[in-house]
Amino acid sequence: MSTKVFNNIRNDLKSYKGDFGAQGFWVMLVYRFGRWRYGVRPAILRKFFSLIYKILYKFIQIITGIELPCEAEIGSNFIIDHFGGIVVSGYTKIGDNCRIRNGVVIGLKNIEEVGAPEIGNNVDIGAGAKVLGKIKIGNNVLIGANAVVICDVPDNSIAVGVPALIKTRKLAHLSTA
Repeated sequence: MSTKVFNNIRNDLKSYKGDFGAQGFWVMLVYRFGRWRYGVRPAILRKFFSLIYKILYKFIQIITGIELPCEAEIGSNFIIDHFGGIVVSGYTKIGDNCRIRNGVVIGLKNIEEVGAPEIGNNVDIGAGAKVLGKIKIGNNVLIGANAVVICDVPDNSIAVGVPALIKTRKLAHLSTA
């Protein structure tokens, strides 16, 4: 395996404070393996690793209740707090230092519109939130528990409610996580 994948896994483990038992870490381990296999040559070897990835992906999905396909683009320090009921579309892009909780869905708004959210850096998504459609979520955004976000959210904002109302965050409250 390349050095980059080991660095990514090492950084993921740091994000989970060294807890090998964290189910979010297991998901990230399989995700990183899935991303790594795209670069394997020759093709026959890549197909073998793809089979292993598909088995691991399904196993992790069943035991954790988290669906994070390797086609999604995930930045560094991505934390999955509390497992279960999490679905992330393969079309999704998530920046650095983001956190999601149980019951979160990030994906398509409807089948006719192929495209999922592009999420910036330092975004915290509360339990049960739904972030749907080809929308952009800015940097330093908080998405409240059970919010349904179907429109763009600018930097330094809070999104709460169904459908989500967007409010400006005060800079003094920004976290550096």
